Amino acid sequence: MALLLLTLSQPIQAALIPPFFLDCVVAVGRKELLPTPPAPPGTQPHPPSYGPWIPEASGFLYGTPFGQIGGKDAYRVYIVTNRHVIEDHDALTKGGSLWVRFNLSSPGAAREYGFALRDAEGKPLWHFHPNPAVDIAVLPLNNVSVLQSQGAKFSFFRSNAELLTRAKAKEIGLSEGDGVFVLGFPMGLVGQPGRPEDYVIVRQGAIARVRDALNSSEPSTFLVDSFIFPGNSGGPVVLRPELSSIQGTRPIAEAYLLGVVKGYIPYTDVAISLQTQRPRVTFEENSGLAEVIPAEYVQEVIADYEKTSPTPGH
Repeated sequence: MALLLLTLSQPIQAALIPPFFLDCVVAVGRKELLPTPPAPPGTQPHPPSYGPWIPEASGFLYGTPFGQIGGKDAYRVYIVTNRHVIEDHDALTKGGSLWVRFNLSSPGAAREYGFALRDAEGKPLWHFHPNPAVDIAVLPLNNVSVLQSQGAKFSFFRSNAELLTRAKAKEIGLSEGDGVFVLGFPMGLVGQPGRPEDYVIVRQGAIARVRDALNSSEPSTFLVDSFIFPGNSGGPVVLRPELSSIQGTRPIAEAYLLGVVKGYIPYTDVAISLQTQRPRVTFEENSGLAEVIPAEYVQEVIADYEKTSPTPGH
């Protein structure tokens, strides 16, 4: 019997982020509605026209199961971002659309899709956590089939598979020093000239403080050691899986949705006058610590929304 020997010239590299996690992240922004000239008598009104897409923040898609279709779980899908992102956008656009960019399944430039924030009567279509301390909002994605038919490429975090609740985090031993990835589109780095597709930016970091959030009975955030910037708000933070652990602990070998970026923790630096020895100028700097909202609050926002809107989206 002949033996086939396989020699590896390079070590095998294991992906630390499931590839579909990257397709869950979206860039959110706005388009200005341009003035429409009046149509000549007896003709159809001109369709609305919009200015260029302006990036504002990050977000991600999240799904909750509502039954089964063909023996597989069927999910209601939501766009998730910060409450302050939606509130600022809603006020700026006077209840206009939230424009979200998706890559296409076929080669080509990313495309923006507009999602109304209010219905014809002005009632908000988006929903936020009943506790104002929780800076999370969701917008139901009721036209998933339309997006798919138009070739949009996307995926979503599943509440029954990728969500890491605080109870589960304590069970698996989540602690300070565990690695994370921050996903999003900081500083408007999306849709750049010559780059027709949008690729999420991944930054590595570590949990800086989490035990207080895990043990709190009140809404609480945790901290990660990772630089974030304007545009990261509303993006997901995922746990980096580890294949090894130190003595007395066990490795966390799976990637989970850990939280939602709220913002960075600033610190103030002061310039002192050499002549008077008094403060002359103050500067607000990025400390490199990011405030993150536990992901289980996404589920709480959706549960609160579904109390009044039980019909699954399609």
